[in-house]
Amino acid sequence: MTLAEWCVLGALLLYLLTIVSIKWIRFRGFDNSRPRDPAFYQDAISQRALGAHQNGIETFPFFAFAVLLAEFRDSPQRLVDELAVLFLIVRVAYVLTYLGNRPTLRSILWSVGFALNLAIFLMPMLKRFLPG
Repeated sequence: MTLAEWCVLGALLLYLLTIVSIKWIRFRGFDNSRPRDPAFYQDAISQRALGAHQNGIETFPFFAFAVLLAEFRDSPQRLVDELAVLFLIVRVAYVLTYLGNRPTLRSILWSVGFALNLAIFLMPMLKRFLPG
């Protein structure tokens, strides 16, 4: 497996751990028979963890598809790997700023992450302009 493919797994685990961690911390208040109970997410940190989790679900398909498309279209693997690692780092920072209630920085990180994802996605089209 390539480093970029490991980053896809990392992105999946990140959005799962974002919500699992809050459920684990508040496990006495979590009812697994009602996992989407709005009452569980009433406090601010739980709401932010849920928001970060949902955003991770939303961004994951595009990231996974972009990585696979770039690899299947023979884009420079080292560049795909580097951009995927950067994307994962930005996503970790995004989750931390979401949990820390830093909305402006969070929005900046989301934009950076999207730009990295777009760069991976467009790499097959631009590979003739990239160093070999």
